Amino acid sequence: MQYLLYSSLEIGANPLNPKQTPSNPELQDKSLFASLRVRDYRYLWFGMLGSAFAMNMQTVAQGWLVYEMTSSAIQLTWVTLSFMLPQVVFALFGGVLADRVNKKPVIGWAPVMNGVATLFMAMIIFSGQVTFWHFITIGFLNGTVMALSIPARTALIPEIVGEHLIFNAMAFNTAAWNLSRILGPALAGFMIAIFAAGETTSSFGVGLVYLVLSLLYFLSGVSVLLIRHPGKPSSHNRKSPWQDTLEGFKYVSGSPLVGGLILLSILPFLFGLSINTLLPAFNTDILRAGPDTLGLLMTGMGVGAILGSLLLAKLSSLKKKGYWVIITAATWGLAVVGFGTTDQFSVAMLFISLVGFISAINMSMNRSLVQLQVKQSMRGRIMSIDLMSHGLMPLGVLPIGYIAEEYGIQAGLVVSGLILFCSSLLLGYFTKAVRQIDTGYLVPPKDLTRPG
Repeated sequence: MQYLLYSSLEIGANPLNPKQTPSNPELQDKSLFASLRVRDYRYLWFGMLGSAFAMNMQTVAQGWLVYEMTSSAIQLTWVTLSFMLPQVVFALFGGVLADRVNKKPVIGWAPVMNGVATLFMAMIIFSGQVTFWHFITIGFLNGTVMALSIPARTALIPEIVGEHLIFNAMAFNTAAWNLSRILGPALAGFMIAIFAAGETTSSFGVGLVYLVLSLLYFLSGVSVLLIRHPGKPSSHNRKSPWQDTLEGFKYVSGSPLVGGLILLSILPFLFGLSINTLLPAFNTDILRAGPDTLGLLMTGMGVGAILGSLLLAKLSSLKKKGYWVIITAATWGLAVVGFGTTDQFSVAMLFISLVGFISAINMSMNRSLVQLQVKQSMRGRIMSIDLMSHGLMPLGVLPIGYIAEEYGIQAGLVVSGLILFCSSLLLGYFTKAVRQIDTGYLVPPKDLTRPG
C-alpha cells in the first residue's frame, strides 16, 4: 500500500483507484513522458525495449542468412509463419493465464526462455551445421513464448499507469518497439556486413548477432524482476479455462465496438506487414544492395515509427479517433504501394519511413481504444484474442509471398498495399460503432473524479 501511494502520487493519480485522476485536473501529468514517471512502468518499458531489440536484430540476421541459403522469397515467408502461427494456437491460453495468475512471473520468464533458445541457435550457427529447419524451430519457440506472455504484459500496463495515461503508455510501448528498429537492424546488418567482408563467412556474423540478442533477452528478464506490482488477477475465478475463453469470445462478438476495432487491427497484419517479410528479397533483388542497406531500410521504418509514437503520446485528447484508425490503416496501404513501385533507395527510404510513421499511430491507437472498452478482469483474454487475430497474418502473407515468387517482389507489395487500402475503407464503412468513437474514454479524464 505504501508503494501504491508513492507511485500514484508520482503521477498525480488517486492511489485508491488508478482509474481516477486527481480531484484537481490541473495536477494531472500531461507531459510527453507522463507514463515513464511511473517506476514500475519504466522497468516494464526497459524490459520490452531489450526484447524488442533482440527480435528486430533477429529479423535481419535470420532473413539475411535464410535468403543467402535458399534464394527464395517463399522460404522467407515460411520462416515468418513459424513465428506467427503459434499466436493463433497459444494466444488464447496466454490470455486466460494473464487473467488467472500473477502477471509478473509470466512476463519475467518469457525473455529468459527466448534467451536460452537464441543462445542455443548461436552455437548451431557457429558449428556450421545450421539448416533452414533450425530457423523454423526456433521461430516457432519464440512465437509460442510471445503468445503466452504478450497478453499479460499488455494487460498489466493500465494496472500500473491508470486508464488516464493509457494512450501515453501504449504510445511509449510502441515507441520501445520502434526505437529498436532504429538501432537494432542497423547494428545487426553492419555486424553481418563487417564479418562477411573479411575472411569469415556471413554465417559467423549472424552467429555473433544471436549471441548479442540472447544477452538482451536475459537483461529483459532481469528488468521485470525489479517491478513491484505483481499483476494479481482482479478476482478469484472459479470457472474453467475453457469457460474463460468462451467468455472472452462472447464479449468480443457481442460488442460491435471492440469487435470492429479488432477486425480493423487484423487487416494491417494481413497485408500491411508483408513489407517486413519481403524486405530482404526487395533489398537484394530490386535495390541490388547488401545487409548494411537492409539495416538502413529497417532503420528508416523505425525512425518514422518512433516519430509516430511520440506524436500519439501527445494526442490523448484527439477527437474522432475512430475515423483516424480507419484513415491511418488505409494510408498505410498506400504507403506500401508507393514502396513497391520504386527501385531507387532514396524513394524506398521515404516510403518505408511513412509506413513506420502511419503504422505506429494506427496500432497504438487501436490497442489503446480496445483496452479502454473492457474491464480489468477481461483484459488478458481480450488482448489474447487481439494477438491471436494477428497470428492470422499467414492468410495474407502466403498468397502475397506466392505472387512475389511468381510475378516479382514489387508486384507482391503493390497488390498487398492495394488490398489493405480498399479493405480498410470498406470495413470502416460497415463498422458504425468504430466511426462514432470520439476520444475513446468511456468517461473523459477530466470527469473521472465526479461522484457516482
